[in-house]
Amino acid sequence: MKQVNIGGVPEHFNLAWYLTLKNGEYKEKDINLRWHDYYDGTGAMCKALRNGGIDIAVILTEGIIKDIIDGNPSKIVQTFIQTPLIWGIHVAHHSAYKKVEDLKGTKAAISRYGSGSHLMAYINAENNNWDLEKDLDFEVIKNLDGAVEGLTNEKADYFLWEKFTTKPLVDNDTFRRIGNCPSPWPCFVVAVREDFIKSNKADLKTILNIINNTTKEFKDIPSIDKTIANRYEQQLDDVQEWLSITEWSQDLIDEQTIANVQKELFALNIIPKIVDYEKLTYKL
Repeated sequence: MKQVNIGGVPEHFNLAWYLTLKNGEYKEKDINLRWHDYYDGTGAMCKALRNGGIDIAVILTEGIIKDIIDGNPSKIVQTFIQTPLIWGIHVAHHSAYKKVEDLKGTKAAISRYGSGSHLMAYINAENNNWDLEKDLDFEVIKNLDGAVEGLTNEKADYFLWEKFTTKPLVDNDTFRRIGNCPSPWPCFVVAVREDFIKSNKADLKTILNIINNTTKEFKDIPSIDKTIANRYEQQLDDVQEWLSITEWSQDLIDEQTIANVQKELFALNIIPKIVDYEKLTYKL
């Protein structure tokens, strides 16, 4: 049986992977798909793709595009979530900051440089016409637990993270959410190491067929809202709102979207150059 390692964030977006694994659907096709949770997010997954720790990642679009341009030997083979990610802009509950404009020139908590929380801090700064040189400062906090500690102990002032994942921390008065910052593109893609694509194309197609059959019908799974609420400790009405605004995809990300992401990242000096569509994607 072929062992394949896949990584993703342990969040509601990836429940479809958990369900197909639980059902033994990959083993039926002689594939031992092993899921790895990456609590530290995009930067940690990029590192794992580079060093062969995982073969496949379900990863933020902007993060993997940046890392491929920086030399990650991987390609995007499919969009996973078509809709934007809604990043909540959070401060500690006791913080004096009341609105996003108050955060100008203060310190953003980021999981690591090159992560989604890092890149989206730039997008938020641009949205608010801040000076990207003077008005942004960063504190690396690794993950959500690190953000709780960092904001509570005033090592950093604000933190961008997916708003539904952090909602329980808002509900229990750890954080206050003072704004939202949607990503300007589809949020999650499936990226695969190039050497894995070359030598395991048939297995990769099988894996994608299985997950795509589930995501096509994901919202129709009986009581899926209750399952998500229980598994991820979220309020049912929050889950229902999330389901109503989230769309999955079974297609390769298109050329115009890739161009839009690169244009934005280049304008923010996050990537050093704009590369061809074929350098970033692979059509199976």
